[in-house]
Amino acid sequence: MVDTIMESKKQIKALERQRLKAGRMLLKGKSQAEVAREIGVARSTVCGWYAKVREGGLDALRSTGLRGRRASLSDADLKSLKKVLVAGPLASGFATDVWTLPGVRQAVRDQFGVTLSESQIWRVLRKMGFSPQRPSKRALQRDDKAAKEWKTKHWPALKKRQKTGVCNCVC
Repeated sequence: MVDTIMESKKQIKALERQRLKAGRMLLKGKSQAEVAREIGVARSTVCGWYAKVREGGLDALRSTGLRGRRASLSDADLKSLKKVLVAGPLASGFATDVWTLPGVRQAVRDQFGVTLSESQIWRVLRKMGFSPQRPSKRALQRDDKAAKEWKTKHWPALKKRQKTGVCNCVC
């Protein structure tokens, strides 16, 4: 999560440098089309930058920082949540040993007092490096001998077999 924020800050600084370079070019008298070609952006983008430069100078092109809503869970909260998830659902008082989105959602609500939607929980888990795990198709408690016996003895009795040439429907 911290790495993601650091990358975002680097991108913001790089974009600011790009805008300021374009602003200096515009102030030197280069056309918007020339600036767009040299910087590698759309002409309409340069048009917007030009309007800002006319009104507020190069300072108008400076970054205002990270945007968007603040995260509901801090970096410390995410570290704590990771410990809870690694410990498993049984350690958190759940009945099964498999985490589900509703289970993680409940754990977040209990631990941090924050209610997130399941889609938000999914995004948080992905950012933390977790991926979906599918259980194997066969139950550990499966008795192969009993399953084979049921399939050979009981299943044929339950299965309806149509007799050739005879209609089973009520006509």
